[in-house]
Formats: sequence, C-alpha cells, structure tokens
Amino acid sequence: MILTLAIIFFIFGLIIGSFLNVVILRLNTNRSLGGRSGCMTCQNKLTWYELIPVLSFLGLWGRCKNCKSKISTQYPLVELAAGFIFSLLFLKFQDMFFWNTSAFILTYAFYAVVFSLLLVIAVYDIWHKMIPDMLSLALGILAFIGLFFFNGSGFFPHIPSIWEFLSGFIVAAPFALFWLISSGKWMGLGDAKLAIGLGWLLGLSRALSGVVVAFWIGAVVGLLLVIFSKRHGIKSEIPLAPFLVLGTLLAFLFELHLFGI
Repeated sequence: MILTLAIIFFIFGLIIGSFLNVVILRLNTNRSLGGRSGCMTCQNKLTWYELIPVLSFLGLWGRCKNCKSKISTQYPLVELAAGFIFSLLFLKFQDMFFWNTSAFILTYAFYAVVFSLLLVIAVYDIWHKMIPDMLSLALGILAFIGLFFFNGSGFFPHIPSIWEFLSGFIVAAPFALFWLISSGKWMGLGDAKLAIGLGWLLGLSRALSGVVVAFWIGAVVGLLLVIFSKRHGIKSEIPLAPFLVLGTLLAFLFELHLFGI
C-alpha cells in the first residue's frame, strides 16, 4: 500500500517537474508560462506523446523528432528530481495520510510547493549563476506564512517564538557578511536572500545543519571539479544555491540537528 502510494506521488511529481522545466526556461524571458511547448532549436510544437515526462525523452533518444537536435538532459533530470521529492515528502508524512487526511493535504501541498520552488531556484542558478529576487521573495513569503501553520512535523497552527522569527535573519547573516567583506567576490547577495527563507522554513537548528551539509557537499564537488579541470583544462564557477537546496532537503527529510540547538 505504502509503495503504491509512493509511486503515485512520484508520478505526480514527474508531471509537476515537466511544468517546472517550463518555468525555469521561460522565467525572465518574454515568453509566458502558458501555451504549448516546442523544440528550442526548430520551434516545432510538440505533440502530446512528446510531452510525457522522462519516457518521451527516452523514446526519442534525447533528440527532437523533427530536427534531430539534442534535447537538454535538464528535462528528465528535473522531472525525476521532482518525482523523488514528491515521493519522499509522502513518505515523511505517511502516518498523517492515514490518521488525519485534511492535515496531510495542507501539509503536503505546502511543502510540495516550497520544494518545487527550491528546485526551480537551484536549476536556474546552475544555468544563470544568479537567483531571481522574485523567487527568493516568494520563498520568503511562503516560509514566513508557514511559521504560523507548520512546525516541520506537519500542520500545527501556533504563534511562532521569537527564535522562529529571527531564524531566517540569523541563518542569512553569515552569507550577507561574506558578501559584504568580499564585495560580492566570495558570495552573491542572492544567497543571503535565499537563506532568510530557508531559516524560516526549517528553523534555526535544521537550517544551520542544512547549510553545513551543503558546504560539505559543495567542498567535495569543488574538489572533484578542481581535479577534473587540471586534467582537462576546464574552468567552471560553482553556484551555491543547488547545494543549499540539497542541504535543506536532507535536513528537512531526515530531521538533521547537528548542533543540538
């Protein structure tokens, strides 16, 4: 039963992931989020069977049916990432699904929207090396509202403590400091803006744990890129947001409290 439901939520996530790809590709362009998708090379409108998440990419061997140009692997990767996130969120709140369906719907919907937004932020930062203010603002508003209705374990209307209110600014402070003293060379101000929402979303303990995990993973990836670049002469700037999003997801799913705050 649990496995079947997890698969259903995974498929739901794949579908949402397909829409998230549209958001990522059309954000800050003159294109609206509506309308049929088309090939980025020949602009040929896609048929329904070319829009099936992941399967269409595999069935077409990663190439446009019309012009045979390569299709970016971003499409299936984002869809799969969304699928796994949606499935893992269900597994985290599965007990609530059976004993309080209404609370589950509210909780799941909130965190599904939040982590979908974080996925968009992560992928957009990979491509453009920046985090749009409108996305950080949207996350901040959602996370701040969540302070009053969720406690990380589910739907729990309450008045946040002073520490919950301050958590966003406390987590963001080191990022803002690094940006200030380096004049933006070490870190962008967008990471500080993002961290405010992450602090409100997770609370101080989990947010700090997520940041530490993010820097651990980033350090490993950075080291591998240094080794790879020396061998192949490739230089690449590493955006921080994807690691912060991954650290946030891990801290949330596994209740990481590395500092015992």
